[in-house]
Amino acid sequence: MLVYLIRHTSVDIEPGTCYGQTDVPLRPSFTEEAKITSANLDSIIFDKVYTSPLSRSWKLAGFCGYKDALRDDRLMEINFGDWEMKRFDEIDDPNIEKWYSDYINVRSTNGESFQDQYNRVASFLDELKRQDYKSVAIFAHGGVLICAQIYAGLIKAKEAFESLTPYGGIVKIDI
Repeated sequence: MLVYLIRHTSVDIEPGTCYGQTDVPLRPSFTEEAKITSANLDSIIFDKVYTSPLSRSWKLAGFCGYKDALRDDRLMEINFGDWEMKRFDEIDDPNIEKWYSDYINVRSTNGESFQDQYNRVASFLDELKRQDYKSVAIFAHGGVLICAQIYAGLIKAKEAFESLTPYGGIVKIDI
């Protein structure tokens, strides 16, 4: 099954802000960015389309013609807990140093670890693999796209943030 993973367009928040599962607004350039993403998907026919329930993902899905995309909580970005909407360089929680040393296993304070997010995404993909689809679209977030690429064996977890798909970008995996 071919799975097309589509990252939402750029967000309208200060760079360096830890926004995770916060439902943040999109930049005023949304329409221009979404037109490019939509054009890149134009020739592909999907058997099923899924989206994160966060508006930055479902708005792009709707713009691309998939207003009825199924929303699934497992496709949400990582939950940064107490760090949400704080600038990374202003987080004074001592736990952040542990997280920087081992983001794969260390949970943000009252949030998730990267492994927790990976487990959510893998659960979704395990379930998806049991379906009889040839081509699926998933509108989601950078972290979800990274998890899916790890799941498909395209990248390693330690390379995760070196493999961040640009806003509006598309990654194709075969599961």
